Amino acid sequence: MIKVGIVGGTGYTGAELLRLLAQHPDVEVTTITSRAESGKRVDALFPNLRGVYDLCFSTPSPEALAECDVVFFATPHGVAQAMMADILATGTRAIDLSADFRVKDVPLWEKWYKQAHACPELVEEAVYGLPEFQRDAIRSARLIACPGCYPTSVQLALMPFLEQALIEPDTILINAASGISGAGKSANATLLLAENYDNFRAYGVAGHRHLPEIEQSLRGFQPAGEVPANIVFVPHLLPMIRGIHSTIYVKSKSLSIEQLQSVLETRYQDEPFVDVLPRGMYPETRSVKSTNLCRISLEQQEGSDWLVLMSVIDNLAKGASAQAVQNMNLMFDLDERSGLKQAALLP
Repeated sequence: MIKVGIVGGTGYTGAELLRLLAQHPDVEVTTITSRAESGKRVDALFPNLRGVYDLCFSTPSPEALAECDVVFFATPHGVAQAMMADILATGTRAIDLSADFRVKDVPLWEKWYKQAHACPELVEEAVYGLPEFQRDAIRSARLIACPGCYPTSVQLALMPFLEQALIEPDTILINAASGISGAGKSANATLLLAENYDNFRAYGVAGHRHLPEIEQSLRGFQPAGEVPANIVFVPHLLPMIRGIHSTIYVKSKSLSIEQLQSVLETRYQDEPFVDVLPRGMYPETRSVKSTNLCRISLEQQEGSDWLVLMSVIDNLAKGASAQAVQNMNLMFDLDERSGLKQAALLP
């Protein structure tokens, strides 16, 4: 059995990790930490886990975490970087769900996250954990930087076309909308039910900190000599708990929509967690709720040369915790689908 530790187990991504790992046949969660809740039983905070875990939260320490084979960091930005060198020095591997190691340009990360990076020497080593494009590197990695939720939905839709230089990279327009859980569990008046029910709004229009992550990954797929991707990214808040719908507008260089549909289908035909829908069928957030799936479709309005890509994921699952488990499976040579085979919740 793989011994697993979770640092920061009281937030939404930590709770989702606990739920997913409880049904994993090759995993034992041995340590779950929270300074604020140290000594409290896990099932006292998460009653849905009564009878599933007999664990209490503890204060994080490198010594206790060194007993684990892998440690998940489900923590706010800035926490994992402060502990990472000590954890890796013990031989324990790590999967970070925060943004601490995603952006390779450290000064750029510091600009967007408004803090000094405490562990820049590990940023280059960290493997960006998007399995559909980094599978081999993930298998041998010590440190995984799990992608953000918006970047996951956007990249999975765009990368098959960018890697073959099939779309114009100079203008990529992204409208993406997320459920409220994407903002985390901290108290915030703007996230109250009364503020969000029966409401839909944009935020971060002048700049969102997922933008440099999206740009970094998409520009890495530009062939030599191509114009770097010029990306407009506008996130929105949906009056629901979980789910992301990304609508992306691009222009094809030469191929018909039928040919582009074939490119998507061929690229993902062997991917267990990407579902390319047939023409005329559009993805819905509820069709991926609680799963590690990304569902994608492609359309073109009559008389327009703009293509419309639609991509949906669960922001807490494929956008965070379930993708982290998928990375763990690859790191330990397990069935990639292990613990992640459940169907979406409906209604």
